[in-house]
Amino acid sequence: MAIKVLHPGLATSIQDLGRPGYFHLGIPLGGAMDRLALKAANLLVGNDEGAAGLEAVFIGPKLEFEKDAMVAVTGADMPIKVDGEEKPGWTAFKVKAGQVLTFDYLKTGARIYIAISGGIDVPLALGSRSTYAIGALGGLNGRPLAAGDDLPVGQARSAVEGKSIPEVLRRRPGMPAELRVLPGLYWHRITEEAGRNFFEDTWKVAPEADRMGYRFRGGRKLDFVDRTPPFGAGSDPSNIVDSCYPYGSIQVPSGTEPIILHRDAVSGGGYFMLGTVISADMDLIGQLQPHTPTRFVQVTMEEALTARKARQAVLASLREALA
Repeated sequence: MAIKVLHPGLATSIQDLGRPGYFHLGIPLGGAMDRLALKAANLLVGNDEGAAGLEAVFIGPKLEFEKDAMVAVTGADMPIKVDGEEKPGWTAFKVKAGQVLTFDYLKTGARIYIAISGGIDVPLALGSRSTYAIGALGGLNGRPLAAGDDLPVGQARSAVEGKSIPEVLRRRPGMPAELRVLPGLYWHRITEEAGRNFFEDTWKVAPEADRMGYRFRGGRKLDFVDRTPPFGAGSDPSNIVDSCYPYGSIQVPSGTEPIILHRDAVSGGGYFMLGTVISADMDLIGQLQPHTPTRFVQVTMEEALTARKARQAVLASLREALA
């Protein structure tokens, strides 16, 4: 079975849960920006949680189906239509052969996830079907979708039409969004006042927000502790001798605009890291639109681990609801 791409939407790409194990070679994990949303969509249509689906940003694609299929769309609120008839989000629904799946204008959130029974069956690249466009790896020839593409689909399993994810399990960012942060190894590089300001201020998502990273503006500039730059660090106070970047690291070049490194970010470089967004909140970042007010909330390691357990409990509840 194949699905014809009549219109690609905006930056629509094939994504699964990524390719761990290659970060030391400079190849990022990649995969869905909102992993919970992709897992939920896959479970609704009978796929493994990590099956490849489609991630679309702001504008959804237009897809024509060659054969009957079960489909689910999760993530952002973007009205779903099959031959013009609206379908519910976070719910499994049928698309018949010859029908066309389309989307209306985005209401809330930023990214939708489209799962199709059987999963998108493009070849594996380093163990993943995820598209890493910067490295021309995975997906369809390492690029986002284009009009005229044919998407191969694997063998479907049984799925129940109408099965839905309970509203309480559809996690979305608040307003303002709150991202929990664990201060990092370089926290000592800024003054105590700068640290307080960072967490007190309300920031806004800048237009420069993509799979590599999200930039934020509007807060007060950070002041750095005076020092003699070590050899190889450069003269800017935000520079360090090159170091590894964990996922979720927050860089603040020259102390002005924080940048959270996300799924397709580089693995290291020469900017200091103020801290790291905890793993439990990384999915939320992928659903933030430009200009969204955002607060950073300082947490301890114990609180971060508790949040991770809470997120695992949500996943367990989701699996149980769809069992």
